[in-house]
Amino acid sequence: MLENKELRAMARTQLNGNWLKPILACLIYAAIVFILSWIPCVGPIITILIAGPLMIGLVTFTLKFCRAEDPNVEVVLSGFKNAINCAGLYLWYMLWTLLWSLLLIIPGIVKAYGYMMSFYIYADNPDMGIKKAFDLSKKISYGYRGKLFLLTLSFIGWAILATIPFCLGYIWLMPYMQITFTNFYQELKKESIKNGVCTAEEF
Repeated sequence: MLENKELRAMARTQLNGNWLKPILACLIYAAIVFILSWIPCVGPIITILIAGPLMIGLVTFTLKFCRAEDPNVEVVLSGFKNAINCAGLYLWYMLWTLLWSLLLIIPGIVKAYGYMMSFYIYADNPDMGIKKAFDLSKKISYGYRGKLFLLTLSFIGWAILATIPFCLGYIWLMPYMQITFTNFYQELKKESIKNGVCTAEEF
């Protein structure tokens, strides 16, 4: 599997000269979540319900982008075609992460990284059940959760710099991170199939 620095370099190469659509896709996601979260009383509830479809839509976009399929920005909204399952996946992820975090913070973080690939797996195969996506995510992430955690940490410096001025740097950082994590999933998927952890048919 590629090293984390190679995954980041791959993302920069993919984005070189192709920043516009990924930036717009991430802005659509962020803007909808931000605006809805400010609705009095019901805002947080609505945000939780629509975050799942939006997340699946954004992941679908980045998967297509990384596979050189030149997706339209509207793909970000594609998760609403299967909104109930997408919302269920997101709520299931949040619930299990929260439950593990109530026990201890570290186990919560470990489990969160173990479940993270479920969004990519489901976006790859929308007909897959939520539980199966979670189980497959745990299976392929085993032994790689630390690597994924370190990949996340590698963006901390950029995240701090992106806040200056007025958080404008996040316009570029968000797509950079999303494409990098998508590359991680694709490499992890190939590695899992190659090592016999799972079969191509399971995806």
